[in-house]
Amino acid sequence: MGAVRPAAGGVALYLRVTPNARQDAIGGVWRGASGEERLALRVAAPPDKGRANAAVVRLLADALDLPKSRIEITAGATDRLKTAAIVGDPAALAARIDALMTNSTKDPA
Repeated sequence: MGAVRPAAGGVALYLRVTPNARQDAIGGVWRGASGEERLALRVAAPPDKGRANAAVVRLLADALDLPKSRIEITAGATDRLKTAAIVGDPAALAARIDALMTNSTKDPA
């Protein structure tokens, strides 16, 4: 299973987030025990009162060159494993996200 799937109006992006990191960064692909793939992110914000989720949205918006309003955390608000809904052309978004996954640091969170 890939980290990106087409969804209504855009894509669903599956994430593995590490809060309280030294800096915000995209860490490439994270693979779970069952083989699922997720985009690994590290954010400096603590997991307190939605701060880490807001940092995730900012990091993705900057990396994908999108307005923050087009990205929403739809599942896993209080978990490291999250799902983000991203509004836009699914093919274009999938291509951008695939590039992030292959061009990012290979030492995931």
